[in-house]
Amino acid sequence: MQEEYRRAAELISSADALLVCAGAGMGVDSGLPDFRGDEGFWRAYPPYARLGLRFVELADPEHFAADPELAWGFYGHRLNLYRETEPHAGFTVLRKWGENKPGGVCVFTSNVDGQFQRAGFTDVAEVHGSIHHLQCLAHCGVGIWPADDVVVDVDPDTMRARPPLPSCPRCGSLARPNILMFGDYDWLEHRSRRQLDAFTEWRRRNRSLVVVELGAGLAVPTVRRQAELASAATGALVRINPREPQVRHGRGVSLPVGALEALTTLDELVN
Repeated sequence: MQEEYRRAAELISSADALLVCAGAGMGVDSGLPDFRGDEGFWRAYPPYARLGLRFVELADPEHFAADPELAWGFYGHRLNLYRETEPHAGFTVLRKWGENKPGGVCVFTSNVDGQFQRAGFTDVAEVHGSIHHLQCLAHCGVGIWPADDVVVDVDPDTMRARPPLPSCPRCGSLARPNILMFGDYDWLEHRSRRQLDAFTEWRRRNRSLVVVELGAGLAVPTVRRQAELASAATGALVRINPREPQVRHGRGVSLPVGALEALTTLDELVN
């Protein structure tokens, strides 16, 4: 794999800007679960295995109306986990590479954990929203607000949230995370839309870029598609993925390892 690392390092060194495209696998080296398959999800959350509840069933906005303690038990636990998690050293490597380029670095991610912002990145497009922001379930018009002061107490045995649950500061109705869930027609997208508009402008200004894609699987291919689209003209794609590393038509470099291992190895080669 030495040749692949050399080619990847050349692509990164020669580009004028860095685009980071990240899926759930990016956070694994920080200790975050990637929810890959039901068995992987249940290993991360044994109480849901006992209940027979799958990730796609829990990540459903209907639970906030039908069983809000169950819904906030799941999302409250994730909110607490993400707040406590320190981004791994690979985030620092990516930020350093970007800071050394004229066009800088921009992030496109399906992750809702806020890890890139915590690691010091400022230009981040969160295509599926953020768990660190909330919206009103009753659509009172308050919009989207930060969850900075929200505390969710979750029973670790039942994975249900204890009252009081997060509420809207305007009307007092139940709040929910500003995250695009499965079958979600109520998600408020304007915060993510502003980020995506800024991302589009950044891409227009930076044609000579390299795409480093990390931990983006095929199950939800949003990130992989963006990475392939952004690198289509040049083939300057570095795909880092231990499970699904294939690069179509040889348009890029494949590194079938985890994010932290790949980034630390590459950092020794990147000029």
